[in-house]
Amino acid sequence: MSGRQKALLLVSGMGGAGYAAWKTLFPWIGDDIKTIRVFLEVLKRIGENFSKGRTVLDMFEENVVKLPKKTFIIFEDRQYSYEFVDTMANKVANLAASWNLPRDSSVAMMIENEPAFVWTFLGLQKAGLVGAFINYHLKAHPLIHSIKVSDAPVLIIGSGDGHLESIQEILNDLPDIKIYVQGKRQTDLPSKFVAMDDVLLRTLPVALSKVHREGTTLRSPVCYIYTSGTTGLPKPAIINNSKAMSSSVYWQAFGYNENDIGYAVTPLYHSASTTLCLFNTIERGATIVLRRKFSARHYWEDVRKYKVTVIQYIGELCRYLLRVPKNDLDGVHNVRVAFGNGLRIDIWEEFKTRFKIPRIVEFFGATEGTGSFLNATGKVGAIGRMSPFMKATVFRDKSFQINFIQFDTRSEKPIRDKNGRCIHIKPGEVGLVICGVNEEFYSGFYKGSKEMNEKKFIRDVFEEGDRWFSFGDLIYLDENYNVYFRDRTGDTFRWKSENVSTAEVADVMSRIPFIRDVNVYGVTIPGEDGRAGMAAILLKNKTDKITDDKLRTIYSVCEKELPNYARPVFLRFMSNFIVTQTMKNRKVELVEEGYDLGKVKDPLYFIDSKNKTYSPLSLENFQIVMSSKL
Repeated sequence: MSGRQKALLLVSGMGGAGYAAWKTLFPWIGDDIKTIRVFLEVLKRIGENFSKGRTVLDMFEENVVKLPKKTFIIFEDRQYSYEFVDTMANKVANLAASWNLPRDSSVAMMIENEPAFVWTFLGLQKAGLVGAFINYHLKAHPLIHSIKVSDAPVLIIGSGDGHLESIQEILNDLPDIKIYVQGKRQTDLPSKFVAMDDVLLRTLPVALSKVHREGTTLRSPVCYIYTSGTTGLPKPAIINNSKAMSSSVYWQAFGYNENDIGYAVTPLYHSASTTLCLFNTIERGATIVLRRKFSARHYWEDVRKYKVTVIQYIGELCRYLLRVPKNDLDGVHNVRVAFGNGLRIDIWEEFKTRFKIPRIVEFFGATEGTGSFLNATGKVGAIGRMSPFMKATVFRDKSFQINFIQFDTRSEKPIRDKNGRCIHIKPGEVGLVICGVNEEFYSGFYKGSKEMNEKKFIRDVFEEGDRWFSFGDLIYLDENYNVYFRDRTGDTFRWKSENVSTAEVADVMSRIPFIRDVNVYGVTIPGEDGRAGMAAILLKNKTDKITDDKLRTIYSVCEKELPNYARPVFLRFMSNFIVTQTMKNRKVELVEEGYDLGKVKDPLYFIDSKNKTYSPLSLENFQIVMSSKL
C-alpha cells in the first residue's frame, strides 16, 4: 500500500473517539487532515491527466469541442469564446507552419495581457513550437540577452505601447530574426517589421495536422518563463508538459470548476498568471478575465463588472489595493477565493476583512521549482504546513518531498553535521526550503550551463550522492508545524511584484566609466512588501568626488538600461568593500545597516525621479523621503 493510500485511509477513518484521542496527543492533527485531503485531491487529478497524457493544448481543444460558444476570455468589455480563440490559434499555427522550423523551436513572444497572448501561445503549440515569454518591461542589454538566449528565429511583438520602440533601439544588436508586430498595419511599420494582423487576415483558420506535434512527451517544452535567479541576466526556465499538467490542476485545492471566473492582472510572462490562472482555467473549461496592466483603482470595478469568483494575487498587489480609499462597495463582489503568494501577516486580516474575502489560499513555489505546498487551513500569515505525519504519508515520495534544513546566512551555505550531512530544523527554528527532484521529468533551464543549473541544487544532503532543489528561501516553522516565509537568500530580492537580480543591476551599473565596483542588495522599507534595491558603489579613484553630473549619469543609465522595479532606490558611496575569503563582495553587513543614517557614515542618496537624479539622503529630509513614493 502506498503512502498516499495509507494517508487516505487514515484521513477517511479518523473519526469519533479515535480522532479525539489523536487530537489530545497531537493538537495540530486537524490541520494535517485538512491539508492532506486537499493534496490528495490535487494528486488524484495530476495522476488522471498523466495517465491520459492530457497536455494543456489537449485540454483546450477538448473545450473547443464541448464548449465552443462558452466565454473563455473577457478583455476590455469584449468576450472571446473557446471557438473564436481556437480559430485565431489555428491561424497562428498555419502561419507558424510556413516558417518550416524544427519541432520544439522557440518563438519569442513580447506581448502584454491580452487575448492575442493566449491564441499566439496556443497557435505555436499547435505547430509544435514553444513560446519564450519575454518581459516587455525590459530594455537595452537585458532585453537583447533575453531574446538571444531563447534562440528564437522569430519574434512576435504585441500591441502595447512602447514595445516596438524598445526593439527598434536594439535592432542592430539582435541576430538575424524575423519580427512580427501585432496591432499595426504594414503601412505604419518600418521595412524590417511584418504586420502580423495583415498576414493573419490572409491565413486560413483550418486546424493544422497533429503531425506537427507528433512525438510530444512529458518532457517536451510548453513554454519558457524567465527568472532572474542568482546568476545575473534573465534565464528561461523550461516549463515542460509534466510541469504544465501538474500546475493546471493546482486550483483543485479549492475546487476551481467550469463555473468559475478567474482574474489575471499580473503579467502572463510570469508563471503565476500563466501556469496557474490560465492553465487551470483551460483545464476546467472556465473563464478568465485579462487586464492589460494592473490598476488598483479599477481592480474591484472589474471584479464586480465581470462577476469574478477567483482572484490571483501577489503580496504587493494586496497592499496596493488597501491603499485605495475605502468604498462602500469594497465587499460587494462574487469572489469566493483569493489565491496567491506573498500576502504578509501584517495586512492579511485587514485585506480579508475590508474586502470580505471568504477564503485566502496562500501557496509557496517557484517557476523552476520541483515542488510546492499551500495553506489549506486559512492560518493567518502561513504559506502552508509540513508536519512529520504529512511527511510520513502524502509526502513520502522523495521526488517531491519538502524539507527544511539549517542554513548559515553569513556563509550562505547549509549547516552540516560532523558527517557532512544537512540538519533538519525543529519547530521554532528558521531553515532553507529544499525539495526532491524527479529526475525523469525535471528539465531545468533552457541552454542552462551545467554551472547555472547546478547552483539550484544541494548535493549529499541526507545521504551520499542525493540531490535536492534549493528554493533559496528561508522559512520559520512554528510549534504546530505551520510554515511562514522569512526571507530570500543569495542574489535575488523581490520589489514591485518582480524578482530583481542583483547581478543584473550590478552588471549595468559597473559599465559606467567612473564606477570601479558595485554591490547590489535589497533593503526593507516600512510599510512596503519585498525589498527596495540599494547599490554600494566604489568610484574608480578614491580621490574622485561625487558630483551632480555623476549622479545624473547613474540615474540616466539605470533609467535606460533597467526596468523601473530594478533601479536602485538608494545609493551608498564607499571607499572599500568587505570581501569573503573567496573574494566575493559581502552583503550581510550592508543589508543590516541599510540606509540607517545612525549607522552609515558613507554618503547616502535616494532616487529622485522628479529631478532625474539621485539626491542626498539626510536627517532633514529622511521622513519626507520615507513617506514619498520613491
